[in-house]
Amino acid sequence: MKLQRKNRLRALSLGAVAVSSALALTACGSDDNGEGNANGGSSAAANASSVKCDDAKGQLLADGSSAQKNAIDAWTKVFSPACNVQINYKGAGSGAGVTSFTQGQIAFAGSDSALKPDEVAASKKVCDGGQGIDLPMVGGPIALGYNVPGVDNLVLDAPTIAKIFDSKIKNWNDEAIKKLNPGAKLPDLKIQAFHRSEDSGTTDNFTKYLLATTPENWKYSGGKAWQAQGGQAASGSAGVAQGVKQNSGAIGYFELSFAKGIDTVAIDTGAKTPVKPSTESATADIAAAKVIGTGKDLALQLDYKTKAEGAYPITLVTYEIVCDKGNKADTLPATKAFLRYIASEDGQKVLAQNDYAPIPAEIIAKVRTTIEGLS
Repeated sequence: MKLQRKNRLRALSLGAVAVSSALALTACGSDDNGEGNANGGSSAAANASSVKCDDAKGQLLADGSSAQKNAIDAWTKVFSPACNVQINYKGAGSGAGVTSFTQGQIAFAGSDSALKPDEVAASKKVCDGGQGIDLPMVGGPIALGYNVPGVDNLVLDAPTIAKIFDSKIKNWNDEAIKKLNPGAKLPDLKIQAFHRSEDSGTTDNFTKYLLATTPENWKYSGGKAWQAQGGQAASGSAGVAQGVKQNSGAIGYFELSFAKGIDTVAIDTGAKTPVKPSTESATADIAAAKVIGTGKDLALQLDYKTKAEGAYPITLVTYEIVCDKGNKADTLPATKAFLRYIASEDGQKVLAQNDYAPIPAEIIAKVRTTIEGLS
């Protein structure tokens, strides 16, 4: 089993950024965000010149997942100047994005949760002859960031996390936390647990983890809206991260790309070693994901209960949501060009450069094929 997992992960790391030979896509430029790029502007110019624009033009309005906002920004730096197309992505949350999409207000939405049946039904009103579909594009860990003076390597397990966010554990020197951190000097400090104030796919995935691993301690139904009582609310992943950074005793959940300068929790999954959030540990979990969507829909099922060594259990996949048929004619060329780029070899490379995880090779190949068939 260990050899099989190693082989699979090796294939993932090589294949997640490989262009599908059946499509022979023109390579698109990787992001020049000024980090780790020795060639500077000349490299960006070379990358931008390889983006396949086709008839793309004008402006694309999009909204949704704040989890992928940093990835969208990095992609846009290459795509927009190459194709002279403005990408206006709000990042107001998955719920807002799906609502705007089903109301026909945007070209595509980003969501950290796959479309639900009622949302698919609503999409048929704006997708002429078609429906909304889920295209997995961005993977990554949901980090638990914390601000506890004097504690650098905090370990928590699912039951303890559930009790913290349900206001059942209220102080950092609680016996349950002490048991998991025998060598730490835990202060007598009140816990401030931050959660999202708006409907969020990040919330949905975080609570799916709690429901899957410790249902006896998380008695809520789950979903995009936060349901537990107490705690502190903040807008977007950036808002939660800022709340944690600014408040002693705080803890919150957000994507790893928002954890700059913030300590993160290692999760005791039952494996030999607690697992910290990272691109590699998220990839190890996403590698086991299964496609459960039908037709052109590529919704995935993640393994929140993993006990595999080095696999981080609180992961999410962000989907780009578009019509399979019936996309608006004036935005279809730009939508396809942008999606083609972000699903390409260079587009997926951008993810690892920005603390996200590329989508597994066999899945991203299906995404590329589906994008070419959008109409």
